[in-house]
Amino acid sequence: MLALGVVLLGTLLTVVASYATGVSLPDMVGILCGATTNTPALGAAQQTLKQMGINSSTPALGCAVAYPMGVVGVILAVLLIRKVLVRKEDLEIKEKDDANKTYIAAFQVHNPAIFNKSIKDIARMSYPKFVISRLWRDGHVSIPTSDKILKEGDRLLVVTAEKDALALTVLFGEQENTDWNKEDIDWNAIDSELISQRIVVTRPELNGKKLGALRLRNHYGINISRVYRSGVQLLATPGLILQLGDRLTVVGEAAAIQNVEKVLGNAVKSLKEPNLVVIFIGIVLGLALGAIPFSFPGVSTPVKLGLAGGPIIVGILLGTFGPRIHMITYTTRSANLMLRALGLSMYLACLGLDAGAHFFDTVFRPEGLLWIGLGAGLTIIPTVLVGFVAFKMMKIDFGSVSGMLCGSMANPMALNYVNDTIPGDNPSVAYATVYPLCMFLRVIIAQVLLMFLLN
Repeated sequence: MLALGVVLLGTLLTVVASYATGVSLPDMVGILCGATTNTPALGAAQQTLKQMGINSSTPALGCAVAYPMGVVGVILAVLLIRKVLVRKEDLEIKEKDDANKTYIAAFQVHNPAIFNKSIKDIARMSYPKFVISRLWRDGHVSIPTSDKILKEGDRLLVVTAEKDALALTVLFGEQENTDWNKEDIDWNAIDSELISQRIVVTRPELNGKKLGALRLRNHYGINISRVYRSGVQLLATPGLILQLGDRLTVVGEAAAIQNVEKVLGNAVKSLKEPNLVVIFIGIVLGLALGAIPFSFPGVSTPVKLGLAGGPIIVGILLGTFGPRIHMITYTTRSANLMLRALGLSMYLACLGLDAGAHFFDTVFRPEGLLWIGLGAGLTIIPTVLVGFVAFKMMKIDFGSVSGMLCGSMANPMALNYVNDTIPGDNPSVAYATVYPLCMFLRVIIAQVLLMFLLN
């Protein structure tokens, strides 16, 4: 909702500024696209103007003029919020309370309600999700299966979310004070028989399968405590859908782990091979979707997602549902970044060719300075206002607020700055959460503005 507020506030300011300053609406839409670093929206707006028989070159000029400030403006907004509102202890507290990190705790079984019950039955009656990594009983350490019966006095090493630790204390009976989350813990030294190893999912047939369907714990006597995906830790619950490239932390005996390694693949070299087929399928489907006209009541010209909006939507859908239909969507991060940088560079180069003829003439005259000022306002005002509401009034941590602001403005350059200066994964998670919706909305809004207000 907050990211939606950034989008709608920027749209409202665009309309108000157009009427207040006399800048034509097509030019203001171009300035808005540059201020929000949203080139797909500009492409959609230009296609709409061509359909309406209006010159579509001036929005590109407005975008080119406002784009540099669009990149810097979000960073300035984040710096302003941090300088005025954020205290040093706020960052430290949020670093400790990062809700996206898994949490390891030790419990002793003293709750009579779970005596002589299996872990499987206890998991069914418990709301918080957890994974029992190790069980101590009579001085012996073991990896419990889901059918293991718990007895009074058992000591359990549990992986869960930190916010659920209190609820699990009530469930099991007592939480020990040992801190199992330190970086320097030697897990293999806790017991002599069990080792911990990280294994990568590389077998294509496992893509889209649920972790519980593999029955690794029952077949091999091992335990999967955590799953790492794109740098984010996930709790290894039975319902977790595996994707190619997932890194699983496996605990068990050496021989059992070798067998699990064969099941999962762990052939890291194979991940370096690009899946070009899926990429081109996504592009073709995206272009087809972008060409489909959508009619709205009261609007004579149909709305199209365009050459940029269509592939974005298809990419989101493939990323979300691809693994569930066993479509391999994994791409190495380096290849992903290269494709994005190449596409953006080519688009910006074409934008420069389109706007370059009149760029300096526009910038170095009062009209150009006005456009730069309007672009700066469209970038900074919505982000600062919504950032203030999110951090000060709604008490959302600064990392999530910063990532949300970067995502709502489609600004990966600002996100890089935020990730370098704010600890934890919250900025990246918030960015990924709001980016698809905001990108889609801006593509649609750019066209709807022109259709409603120019007709």
